[in-house]
Amino acid sequence: MHVFGESFDNFESVAHFAGAKLSRQRQTNLFFRYSWLESLHRHCLNDRAIKVYYAEAIDSKANVWLFLVNEKLPGRHSALSNFYSFVSGPAFGGDYDEITKLALLRELAAIAAKNGHKIALHDVPDENGEATLMRRAFRLTGWQVRHEQCDVNHILHVNGRSFDDYWRTRPGQMRSTVRRKARSHGITTRIDTQITKENWRDYRDVYRRSWKPDEASFDFLHELAVNEGTANALRLGLAYKDGRAIAAQLWTVDHGIALIHKLAYDEDEKKSSAGTILSAALFQHVIDNDKAELIDFGTGDDGYKADWMETARPRYRQVYYWPHSPFAWPDLAWHGTKRFISGLVEKSLND
Repeated sequence: MHVFGESFDNFESVAHFAGAKLSRQRQTNLFFRYSWLESLHRHCLNDRAIKVYYAEAIDSKANVWLFLVNEKLPGRHSALSNFYSFVSGPAFGGDYDEITKLALLRELAAIAAKNGHKIALHDVPDENGEATLMRRAFRLTGWQVRHEQCDVNHILHVNGRSFDDYWRTRPGQMRSTVRRKARSHGITTRIDTQITKENWRDYRDVYRRSWKPDEASFDFLHELAVNEGTANALRLGLAYKDGRAIAAQLWTVDHGIALIHKLAYDEDEKKSSAGTILSAALFQHVIDNDKAELIDFGTGDDGYKADWMETARPRYRQVYYWPHSPFAWPDLAWHGTKRFISGLVEKSLND
């Protein structure tokens, strides 16, 4: 198999080289599209230079990308992602099998060894073998790898059900809450597919009165919402009481996958359960109207997610060290010492 690789230091070069490879049509995963990565870097991570690795199988045109940003110290890189991203790691494209994937990842590992001595990734998925193959490929190329679970991802496989079929399987208390409080508190909901001055103002107002007013980069979220609205992939949910927005949620749905990006509610209206009522409306919309096959609640093992979802997938943290670089030795020595001490502690507890 003939494989070649490239590295890039700016988005202009990536855009010129990638063409349509990272477009909505070719890359089904939102978090690996050029539009998402470029916007996230520009709005949230622009104090850190990018480093992008690419490998392609010449015969099949199968390819893989790895988007990173520089850390403060030279030679150290981490994933181009933050709390908005559900995943990081390798982004595959084209037609490939496991053997091709491994060959592509080994090429990435070889390129990376020439450009640094440490790579840190988090929320790496493994349902399609991404984390397993990354670890194997980098180890075969000579890297040392730390691998551990760092989070979970709650999802719902719709499996052809209607919303009514799905709703009947939800906890009785949640179903009762939606039924009673929507009526008793006069909660109304709307779901918009385009951004307007009015609905974005309401969205921001809810966040300002929520428990997380300083969490969001609204410029990034607004650009995301506009772009996804243009592609008819936006689902902006708002719940109102007495004409005032008191809950808001930003979803997208594309390629049969609904993603729950952000949700918030007015702290003073917590007893109205407007967030739960709005969630039910959005689930109904994406299941019955959009015919979503999968609903993804992102990372985090919050208890309420289990009420809505039926499956949890692991997410992994992986740190790669190039042992032939002296700059990697302090980290390797530190982690080796930690493992030795942990082994001693475990042995003493078992004796």
